This record gives sequence, structure tokens and C-alpha cells, in this order.
Amino acid sequence: MNMNEVRNRARAAGIAAGKIRKAELIRIMQRTEGNTECFGAEWRFDCSQLGCCWRNDCLTKNPG
Repeated sequence: MNMNEVRNRARAAGIAAGKIRKAELIRIMQRTEGNTECFGAEWRFDCSQLGCCWRNDCLTKNPG
């Protein structure tokens, strides 16, 4: 998901995107949704959350 898509999703959730880095903004959204703030965590390659909407971005070499 590109940064504009992430910002749009954040705004739709009532989160002010501002000039926050992608990874931090996604973690804020995860927290707001009541999920673990795990985007880009070191253990991400062992993650069992197959249905996570951030999974593809998170599993890249440099998630943000």
C-alpha cells in the first residue's frame, strides 16, 4: 500500500496523518483498531496473522 493509500485509510478512521512516517502511522491505526502494534517488528517473518491487511507491506525487507 502506498503512502497516499495509508493516509487516506487513516483519515477515514479519524486519525490525523500529518507528516508521520508510514510504519508509525500504521502502528497508530493498529492500536486504534485494538490490534497489536506490530507492523515491521523484528519477528514479523514468524507472524501468524494471515488475514492482516498490512501483511504484504510488513513482510518486505524495509517495511517503512
